[in-house]
Amino acid sequence: MKTRDRILHTSLALFNDEGEEQTTTIDIANEMDISPGNLYYHFKGKDELIAELFGQYELALSGTLTAPIESPLSTSQGNIEDNWYYLYVVMEEMYQYRFLYHNLDNILQRYPDIRRRFKRLIQLQRAALFAICQALIQESVIETGEQQLLGLVDNMTLNLTFWLSYDSLLHGERKPAMTIHQGVLQLLTLVAPYLGSEQLGFYRDCEAIYHTMLEQED
Repeated sequence: MKTRDRILHTSLALFNDEGEEQTTTIDIANEMDISPGNLYYHFKGKDELIAELFGQYELALSGTLTAPIESPLSTSQGNIEDNWYYLYVVMEEMYQYRFLYHNLDNILQRYPDIRRRFKRLIQLQRAALFAICQALIQESVIETGEQQLLGLVDNMTLNLTFWLSYDSLLHGERKPAMTIHQGVLQLLTLVAPYLGSEQLGFYRDCEAIYHTMLEQED
């Protein structure tokens, strides 16, 4: 791995584990056992590191979020189980860059360009969730009025955006699978009141899996 890539990899790990505000470029250089000058040759400071990491995140998440928007509505998109796996992938990608969400307001205040681009990501999240819900309606998996649909999508977008911050405040550090599984389950909980009995069975199975994970953790 090239030094530049190693710097990004190490920075991301430290930002996620120790917190972005608490991590300095000196910490990153020490973790890598390189000189601060070597790090500075590749990145002129933490601002450049954060901008580069956000660019990576933006590219990866945008590609995933556009899938249900650009693809024609299909039986797969109208299946609650397939959408569970899709949302799990979205949450996994968010978790890889969780430092952004743990310190979101602070970062957006300090980096206006990231704030503007992050707003577009949230709009894209909302559009993806709207497309999913429309597919579920088309396949008669859920039934809801137009106003209810808009409220459901807004609540799902809100939950998705702030879940990692909420989970960190409530539980601190715990196994990634727990955080991600419960986050997706929370999204499905919002959809559950609109599900038919057959699809509701899958939701109950997801609940049971999560409770089993909780018992194993204890």
